[in-house]
Amino acid sequence: MTRAVRVGEVLIGGGAPIVVQSMTNTDTADVHATARQAEALARAGSELVRITVDTPEAAAQVPRIRERLDALGCRVPLVGDFHYNGHKLLTQYPECAAALAKYRINPGNVGKGAKRDEQFATMIECALRHGKPVRIGVNWGSLDQALLARLMDENGKQASPLDSNDVMREAVIRSALESAQQARECGLPAERIVLSCKMSRVQDLIAVYRALAGRCDYALHLGLTEAGMGSKGIVASAAAMAVLLQEGIGDTIRVSLTPEPGGDRTREVQVAQELLQSMGLRAFSPMVSACPGCGRTTSTVFQELAQRIESYLKHQMPVWRASHPGVENMRVAVMGCVVNGPGESKHADVGISLPGTGEVPVAPVYVDGKKTVTLKGERIAEEFQSIVERYVKQKYA
Repeated sequence: MTRAVRVGEVLIGGGAPIVVQSMTNTDTADVHATARQAEALARAGSELVRITVDTPEAAAQVPRIRERLDALGCRVPLVGDFHYNGHKLLTQYPECAAALAKYRINPGNVGKGAKRDEQFATMIECALRHGKPVRIGVNWGSLDQALLARLMDENGKQASPLDSNDVMREAVIRSALESAQQARECGLPAERIVLSCKMSRVQDLIAVYRALAGRCDYALHLGLTEAGMGSKGIVASAAAMAVLLQEGIGDTIRVSLTPEPGGDRTREVQVAQELLQSMGLRAFSPMVSACPGCGRTTSTVFQELAQRIESYLKHQMPVWRASHPGVENMRVAVMGCVVNGPGESKHADVGISLPGTGEVPVAPVYVDGKKTVTLKGERIAEEFQSIVERYVKQKYA
């Protein structure tokens, strides 16, 4: 089991539920836009929200962003993402350092040569001064080139040298572990350190985290970096992280999706939640089972009903989460014909088996495995939604 790290009111590692996090893509100097997006991400279910802190203007506005979120009743912890000049911004803007719940430091972008150790130590000292945890986040795209060159040189002198890709993986791991050790030598306790080793290829990520988990007990943040857009990014992220999560590796995750132009940033939060829920690791919202459709279901009725019910459940969850605890574990089935419809409906908490092509135009409804009513006519959707509403009020009172 990894060590537990507290970030605001959120616990990472130590056997705590796996934490979902995300990152804004607004200009942090724009208080209104950043607070609005952070609040939207938190409302969608992001339990940590990372923001870029790259300029004096951005650092100066971090306390204002925190204040605006607090005024909205949004207590989501903010994580500051620092590259190149973090040592300056954290020392020159102490209000920023205090307002953030955690700092993310990239060892490859702290500095070069002797300045690297000095500037890294400065950031750790700020974390100590303000009582903040730190994520040491290595990214293979910005790996410490001096470290990589040293390992490549050492490897070249071996009788049986490793493949260059294996050396690169080792350099990523070594960067994280050596930086963590340096942070501890500066006085930062292990219980305030989270590690990540971001890779952009599925097999690299799996190999690196397996090795990392075997060599330390720090809390680990998972994420496939530069995963891409749309289904490609979703599939690649799920393929990599599902393997690791199944092996018990990972304490917090982010699905790094490239949004469509003008797209909804909260999509990455939804995907992360669905990944964890589909694996049975956490529950966030009632799950809707629906068949894919085939030649027996030429009507789109069951598709429309499944979409309507899914949208209804998602819309109701902010209200239900407070008044109906446990409702996130509910399962609803919307099936399209008699082949699997009755069976799936019986296995769900509430299920409906709609008539397929050529079947009798009736829709039996099952509640807790028992057939309760058969719906007919033009108002099947409304009547089934009412049944779901009553079930929630009765079972999750």
